[in-house]
Amino acid sequence: MTNARQLFCAASILAVSAMAAPAHAQEADPSDEEAEEAEPGTIFVTARRREERLIDVPVAVSSFGEEELQRRGTVDITDIAQITPNTTLEESRGTNSTLSAFIRGIGQQDPVSGFEQGVGIYLDDVYLNRPQAAVLDIYDVERIEVLRGPQGTLYGRNTIGGAVKYVTRELPDETSLRIRGTYGSFDRAEAVVTASTPITDEVRVGASVARLSRGGFGENLTTGEDNYNKDIWAMRGTLEVGGNGAPYLLRFSGDYTHDRSNARGGFRLIEGVASGAPVLDNVFDTRGGLVDPEQDVEAYGLAANIRLDLSDALTLRSITAYRTDDSASPIDFDALPAVDLDVPAIYSNEQVSQEIQLIWDDGGPFTGLLGGYYLDASADTQFDVRLFTTFNGFTAFTQANVDTETFAVFGDFTYDITEQLSLSLGGRYTWDERTADILRQNFLGGGSPVFGGAGIPFGLPSTDFQGSEDFNKFTPRASLSFQPTPDHTIYASYSQGFKGGGFDPRGVGVNAPAATPGAPTDEEVADFLSFAPESVDSYEIGYKGNLLGDAVYVAFAGFYADYTDVQIPGSVACNVGGIQTFCGVVTNAGSAEFMGVEFETNARLAEDLLGSGDELRFIGSLGWIDAEYTEYITNIGGVPTDVSDFREVQNTPEWSGSATLGYTTPVGNGDLYLGSTVSFRSATTQFEIANPFLDQDGYALVDASIVYNDDRGFSIGLYGRNLTDHEYRTSGYTFIAINPTTGEPILTNGEPTPNLGTEGTLTAFYGNPRQVYVTATIEF
Repeated sequence: MTNARQLFCAASILAVSAMAAPAHAQEADPSDEEAEEAEPGTIFVTARRREERLIDVPVAVSSFGEEELQRRGTVDITDIAQITPNTTLEESRGTNSTLSAFIRGIGQQDPVSGFEQGVGIYLDDVYLNRPQAAVLDIYDVERIEVLRGPQGTLYGRNTIGGAVKYVTRELPDETSLRIRGTYGSFDRAEAVVTASTPITDEVRVGASVARLSRGGFGENLTTGEDNYNKDIWAMRGTLEVGGNGAPYLLRFSGDYTHDRSNARGGFRLIEGVASGAPVLDNVFDTRGGLVDPEQDVEAYGLAANIRLDLSDALTLRSITAYRTDDSASPIDFDALPAVDLDVPAIYSNEQVSQEIQLIWDDGGPFTGLLGGYYLDASADTQFDVRLFTTFNGFTAFTQANVDTETFAVFGDFTYDITEQLSLSLGGRYTWDERTADILRQNFLGGGSPVFGGAGIPFGLPSTDFQGSEDFNKFTPRASLSFQPTPDHTIYASYSQGFKGGGFDPRGVGVNAPAATPGAPTDEEVADFLSFAPESVDSYEIGYKGNLLGDAVYVAFAGFYADYTDVQIPGSVACNVGGIQTFCGVVTNAGSAEFMGVEFETNARLAEDLLGSGDELRFIGSLGWIDAEYTEYITNIGGVPTDVSDFREVQNTPEWSGSATLGYTTPVGNGDLYLGSTVSFRSATTQFEIANPFLDQDGYALVDASIVYNDDRGFSIGLYGRNLTDHEYRTSGYTFIAINPTTGEPILTNGEPTPNLGTEGTLTAFYGNPRQVYVTATIEF
């Protein structure tokens, strides 16, 4: 890895140094010419790392531009999931800014360190290695793209399930000032100020500052704090050199976010078993008493995106980035004042990444991309598990430092066999190295000293582990696309995805099976804590077309995925030294099969209804997926048993979709938009083991908006979200006794039986209630 790292750093230096060398100027970027010739309203994406019409890309991709996001009143990237088939994006349980993402059944619900994410999140082509601080608010954005299926031959980091690309606007050529303000229900008050100016003909600077705040949807009845509130300061700054026809563009950017929102407390679905505390009336209320550490999330990043046109056909790109974030979170699992199952936690993440791309496009039949990627990242976690009601002052403290070093080379090449038939071939070789340092120590008499507790060490560490392991793999991709006319694309593709293994930072080493009586050996502990890499073979066929004189756009994709060694991190009650406590458990489920279809359309239903240039448009999406485990081996009574018939794929509803009807008509110096969206999801299980108390039945949400855009740089919008005020669960915690075979909860007097703590933990988190707000924007 050292030689590879040195070689890659040298290549990066050469790429940046080349900026000072003479370059062959080109009259215009090929994509600029294509954009000039395209019909108004044509959607362009960069899914294949070059600007193309959406209809030409043989990949299942959804794209949402700034205008559409504004018309919908989109708040953050989790809103995109409502209108994207087979996609789940949501705040992780007990957090405000940590993201849980699933695409086509692949993802990660638990944001614990040591696990790569199944869905890659990219901010201006920079991969975010950890989900903390990844719930990106929508401001200063050009578009958001959602790519479904494995990504690796075109992107720096291999992602096994898909990718979400957040693309910010490039700076304009003239001095500009944009001010956006929002006020709405629950005392929502927001302001975003964006300004930029050219310094010279080739140098531009710009910055955005955002203040995002909202009162709580409910209240913590123990602390008096708002629950589900929002308290964020955020900013971005950009320096651009070149572009606008120049053969180079240097874009240096930085972003900063400080989230001081209150800890998000869960809603108890059952009465307190020991205290008899009743179930509350408002699902957004909580009683959790843990207040230390104070909720605080701080994240910032620096990036240099450099593009150099070496010739009319060859472009060099360099993407260099540094990111870091720190999250302090008091997570009260039991959601009661008692210290029954309380988890103060600190997450600290840091990453340095470098990507190099060479892109060939001479307008001929051959185009291609050759790239390399390097990532050095650390994910450090500290947390207590306080079970004072189980054993007076008992705490299990864990400190886990998990480092990732990865290097990859990748390429993707397309050859136009004829004017209508194209073949694409790609491949990637990934070297992953995962290093873990895990300590778990029990304390008595209070919490650990790390979190200001008065506890003293109790016994020897139950985990004291240092280890490292490499995971290397070649993953190919191939697609064949046919365009009978420029407005129709038919394609078939195969791609393989890969995600490296690692070590469970919450595992308990003393519980490792030992071949001989006594403590397990270091090798047995390493084997017990480690989990294997997972892979997926994905097959897809699709069609994209413009019909009826470009009045209707449709996209259809059918897919099948064979998913093996599925990584499933979980939390269970276990026995350590004779005390019932909390343990992490990672399962590599043998295999799963996913198959499904996706449909998207954007149709102009009518125009000039009133003879005034008005338009009625329908935008729809539909996803269906059959996701099931075909092998899931677990140990029951010392016997390996296949329980796949009793396991579900989490956060993957069988049906998802949306329907938007929008009407636009000229009014005064601009246009008026009236639109409404109905989005729906069928029943969803939160974990692999179905839980009738926690899982969510199918539901639909209704949104509406009225937006006026004035040509003189003014706009105002009235938005309503979840207008029927529907209550729906998005995630939760559960520590109740279950049948190990069927997964059914074990009941006592009709209520779930606690298996950790004395009160029983069955808490849920809910999607946002009805909100109405007004947003006004003015540009100078």
